Formats: sequence, C-alpha cells, structure tokens
Amino acid sequence: MISKKYLKSKPVAKVTFSLDKKEAQGADEIALAGDFNEWSITETPLKKNKNGKFSVTLDLEQGKSYQFRYVFDEEIWENDPAADAYVPNNLTFEENSVVEV
Repeated sequence: MISKKYLKSKPVAKVTFSLDKKEAQGADEIALAGDFNEWSITETPLKKNKNGKFSVTLDLEQGKSYQFRYVFDEEIWENDPAADAYVPNNLTFEENSVVEV
C-alpha cells in the first residue's frame, strides 16, 4: 500500500510505503530501493511493527515519478501491488514499480 500526504508549506509529499504481513511473505527484513536512494538495498529499511506490517515514510518532491522495488532479505526483489504504474527494467527484463507524487 502507498499513501501520500501533500504538504502545503513545502513542494514535497510524505509518501508511506507499506506491506502487510501476507505481502511481506515471511521476510525478516525489507528495504526500499529506488531512484530516490540510488537503488541502495540498505539505505531505506522498512520498520516492522508488532502485527508484522512493514513500512517507511519518505519526503519526495512533488510533480515527479519515482521508480522503486522492495528488497526482501537483501536478495528477493518485488514490486508493490499498489503501485501507480509499472515500467520495464532493462537490466533484469522485469518491471519496476512507479509512484507518482
């Protein structure tokens, strides 16, 4: 799930990326990799809460599209089922998730 909260005082939106327990597929750790962090698999970890849901909130500049994927346990790359769009990834011949802010 992706939720967006637009700020009136700044040209950014608070974008929350989250996966419920079922979507997390039993992963111990999940990270968010994308345009906004140079596709780092360690820079943006999602926090796990008591009910097994993982989430992280980022400030992203409005008026842009960002490609991203989730990385489960530093090895399995997954798309977000609630992404705004999907685009081809020419490196792996899969798709990347897109969030439009």
